[in-house]
Amino acid sequence: MTVVLGIETSCDDTAAAVIRRSEDGSYEILSNEVFAQHESHRPYGGVVPEIAARSHVERIDHVIRRALGAAKVEPQALDAIAATAGPGLIGGVMVGLSAAKAMALAHGKPLIPINHLEGHALSARLTEDAPFPYLLLLISGGHTQLVAVEDVGDYRRLGSTIDDAAGEAFDKTAKLLGLGQPGGPRIESAATGGRHDRFAFPEPLARREGCDFSLSGLKTSVRLAAEALGRPDRQDIADLAASFQYALARHLASRTDRAMDALAGKFGASPRLVLAGGVAANCAIKGAMKSLAGDKGWRLIAPPPKYCTDNGAMIAAAGAERFAAGLAPPLEEALGFAPRARWPLAPPPPGQEVGGGRKGPKA
Repeated sequence: MTVVLGIETSCDDTAAAVIRRSEDGSYEILSNEVFAQHESHRPYGGVVPEIAARSHVERIDHVIRRALGAAKVEPQALDAIAATAGPGLIGGVMVGLSAAKAMALAHGKPLIPINHLEGHALSARLTEDAPFPYLLLLISGGHTQLVAVEDVGDYRRLGSTIDDAAGEAFDKTAKLLGLGQPGGPRIESAATGGRHDRFAFPEPLARREGCDFSLSGLKTSVRLAAEALGRPDRQDIADLAASFQYALARHLASRTDRAMDALAGKFGASPRLVLAGGVAANCAIKGAMKSLAGDKGWRLIAPPPKYCTDNGAMIAAAGAERFAAGLAPPLEEALGFAPRARWPLAPPPPGQEVGGGRKGPKA
């Protein structure tokens, strides 16, 4: 058995967890502590990096102690320490990785820097039977990608967003409609009382080949529809939220459908679609993916919502997977690992490098 502490500070959640991985690949989650900062950022309509980093500094030691205490595990009993090393808000990533480096050095434990996206990519294996390979739809605040997950460390990107990520689109639309933050839950709550067929928002990239996404146009469509109403009332807001959520779910499903077709026959007789990332907790999106998977004869695997959003358990699990596969770096190398604001999980397909700029792909 392997016992790993996982530390996650890539955005606005300070998280730590302790997991135990058995030789058969099954997991026992001994603790999973998360300190959210929603109230600190609510007045600003989104996450403020400086506030997030300061909160991580103030909370990281406490959250790690709580995770170890709840698991009843002393640092000396750990087999390894895993920490998010990117991508994310660089100030927050620095806090968590620095804490992990200090613990690893103090206790002489292996340190495994983890790509935050790999944590999401492997999160389903925490609680579900999800053998490799599988198709991953990763939808979170900063990332929207379709990735073929062949094995630990073996990923092939099939498509990505060319502008906004799914969570980003939710947050911006919620702010536009005056619903507050976090945008995803607020949109979903408002949509429960709305009609999704009142506003026919166009499907992005409908005539474009491939599996890439585009979500910024939906936000513009919502804004134009709201402006045309003049002063939207409560029912108008509900209908706008429901129509936006429906259009976004339809777009995600249509591009995922293309990826499934591209992988037809390559994933065996029982192909699997894994849904991960914070936006995967959205019931409308999950329902659209369930229908798609059923129609295509695929099995849909989705972690419980608490393991879809940012958490330490998924980082610990990714660390345990790398440790078991012999991919843990020497301690000296790990201690010299620099935090990264950008760190693609997998390179884009040739000729499809989008959203890059000078520093490479957005994700």
